[in-house]
Amino acid sequence: MVTVAVLLLPGLGLLLFAMTCLEDRLFRDPAPPRHARRRHLRLLPGGASGGEHGAERDAA
Repeated sequence: MVTVAVLLLPGLGLLLFAMTCLEDRLFRDPAPPRHARRRHLRLLPGGASGGEHGAERDAA
């Protein structure tokens, strides 16, 4: 009985270590996608220049 426990102890220790590493990898913060762009989307036409459309709207 003691022999079986001594033989299983290293295996169980290795299993515990592997499960700890796996849980750390699963529950950490996700990295940003590699294909993500840094620029923001321009949802309004002329959003880059800005002032041209706003001046026409204010004058009217």
